Amino acid sequence: MRNLITDIPGLRVGHAGDAKLGSGTTVVVFDAPVAASVDVRGGGPGTRETALLDPAQTVEGIDAIVLSGGSAFGLDAASGTQAWLREQGRGFKVREAKVPIVPAAILFDLLNGGNKDWGRYPPYREFGYDAAKLAGADFALGSVGAGLGATTVNLKGGIGSASAVTRDGFTVGAIVAVNAAGSVIVGDGPHFWAAPFEQNKEFGGRGWPASFSEEALAFRSKGTPGANTTLAVVATDAKLSKTQCKRLAVMAQSGLSRAIYPVHTPLDGDVVFAAAIGAKLLPDPAFSLSELGMLAANVLARAVARGVYEAKTMEFPGAVQCWRDRFEK
Repeated sequence: MRNLITDIPGLRVGHAGDAKLGSGTTVVVFDAPVAASVDVRGGGPGTRETALLDPAQTVEGIDAIVLSGGSAFGLDAASGTQAWLREQGRGFKVREAKVPIVPAAILFDLLNGGNKDWGRYPPYREFGYDAAKLAGADFALGSVGAGLGATTVNLKGGIGSASAVTRDGFTVGAIVAVNAAGSVIVGDGPHFWAAPFEQNKEFGGRGWPASFSEEALAFRSKGTPGANTTLAVVATDAKLSKTQCKRLAVMAQSGLSRAIYPVHTPLDGDVVFAAAIGAKLLPDPAFSLSELGMLAANVLARAVARGVYEAKTMEFPGAVQCWRDRFEK
């Protein structure tokens, strides 16, 4: 176990981005089309091809999921991933034509200090292509890909991932780009809201503080409307329908609530995708899915904390400090 979403066989993850730009793209590529759905909770989402993930819609399988910085410009990244998949002969077949199905979601990182003067065309299409091309089982966390320019209200954000196994032996994993309006730490201290779910000191092993003061529980949020959003993908090696994937995404959203305070605000565009890759059916369609969803929420909470814990401070004037620079020096 890598403690990554790639502990699920049949998927790979790739990153691409530009440190001077302060933005990038992360792509989850599936080896074959998979059932998937989505749950949107934030008040300002930016998405592509999410309507077809409704259980009532026709397409049953998707080829990749794209998470990108760049706000609406970042939606171009899905076209780049689609281009790479087309070169591999992938896609939904309509007679002799094939159309790769690539849902995507974006976060806002346009005001983080990077050089966004990219000319006529933004670079995200190429990021999407390169990230798909580079996708593998091992991938970096922190300030990479869609998390390169991500921030929270008081710390640098980033890419996080984690995995776990149910009692029935099904694996569930998550990957997340943390760019929340709120905070992942309790007050101004080193303790993560996700601390009760931590495994093997994966984000420092600090636990929760001894008490929660009124100040620690006070409202904290970025002052810039729309400059936010947390994006996630959860996946499992169980065989699920689109309807079951929808329920998995809904339950997994609780992981964001366990790790970010506040969350799902009018200033965020929080999106969670869920994908099922395996061939083995759940022993019980209700209780087994309930356990899988519970664990997906725990895994996503851990991934959020790992994304911030592994992040690095950007080399821009006035850049938001990372967790390690603040609490380990």
